[in-house]
Amino acid sequence: MRGHAIRTVTVDGVRAEFVADPALVHRILVKDAKRYGKGELFRKARNLSRVGLLADDDAVHRHYRRLAHPQLRTSAVAEHAPLMRDIARETVASWRPGQAVDVQTEMCGIASAIALRTLLPGLAPAQSAALTEQLAALSWELIRKPLYGRAAARANRPRPAERLARVRENFRTPLAAALADRADRTCPASATPDYVSALASHPGHGGAPALTADQICDEAVMLLTAATVTTASVLSWALHVLSEEPLIEEKVLKDLAQEGDGNHYTPRFLTEVMRLHPPVWISCRRALTDVELGGTSYPAGTHVLFSSYLLHRNPDSHPDPHRFDPDRWLTHRPAPGEASYIPFGIGAKGCIGESFAWQELETVLAAVVQEWQLTPEPGHRVRTAAETALHPRRLRLIPHPR
Repeated sequence: MRGHAIRTVTVDGVRAEFVADPALVHRILVKDAKRYGKGELFRKARNLSRVGLLADDDAVHRHYRRLAHPQLRTSAVAEHAPLMRDIARETVASWRPGQAVDVQTEMCGIASAIALRTLLPGLAPAQSAALTEQLAALSWELIRKPLYGRAAARANRPRPAERLARVRENFRTPLAAALADRADRTCPASATPDYVSALASHPGHGGAPALTADQICDEAVMLLTAATVTTASVLSWALHVLSEEPLIEEKVLKDLAQEGDGNHYTPRFLTEVMRLHPPVWISCRRALTDVELGGTSYPAGTHVLFSSYLLHRNPDSHPDPHRFDPDRWLTHRPAPGEASYIPFGIGAKGCIGESFAWQELETVLAAVVQEWQLTPEPGHRVRTAAETALHPRRLRLIPHPR
């Protein structure tokens, strides 16, 4: 949509304004953020908790963000690195040389185990293992859920919709029981309070009642699936790129071997993966008041769309945008006042789990590629699927021991 800062589109019969100008997107997400709430134009939005971190009200959002911060701050996240590494190594140890693995389901399993064991500490081993399997299944269903159009309509017909609802309930029911068990136990005074425990023990914000057990469970489902879906998708793309680009793989391996000096190439590599393959590839906002964009006024209730996928491939912001080049980030920086690179969002409501995601991406990537060289399955071309997450349509790679 180059050349059109704003264009009117129709999504499932609903009019929306598609914004392609990174400066205008920055204005929506930062300068005028209070004028916009979460849009529900896409069907996925109706399945998310709205009582905590995703609340439209800025004050409510900030309140729950503060509750989550102690567990997700950079120093706290770094303490999880050994556990993240152990979980990833345990999974890839089950791979067999020469036998193709479904990379996306494997990454869902790893990301699910990490999310549960770090964000909900203290679960019994059997309980954690069962919830991990169910969370991985739910996350994979959500990744593949179409957002709009005929495919989304088919997915919301009784049988497919019932399948997703069943998978979600298969996870939510035992999760609710696990949260009730945790509520009955006392957390050690020295432990960092996790977000869900904080929700259970904290009064409501601004005179509102405290969250109910059902609301806390819904917030936990939102947090755990968001952590799993996005990370699994990025890791899948990263491993796909390495399987196709041996020179880039060699640089990543050399970088990971330089312990103590800091990893420099690997973060650039992952930055470039998320530029070309952002998991949250399209977003919607709804104007809460009358707004002005690009010299045009729009009434309250207007749906506004923008796509990180297109913003990240805008040649005005990223020269030679379709070329995978981690070294562009040696000198390239997004322009101030523009949302030209937003894999984690931007502004006051940007992803609170960004530090957690970076730690997990680097740790899991190292655990996989230092153990295995992955090569493409012969005769198969990987295609992009733009569904709830931007993910490879089918990614089966063949592991070879290092």
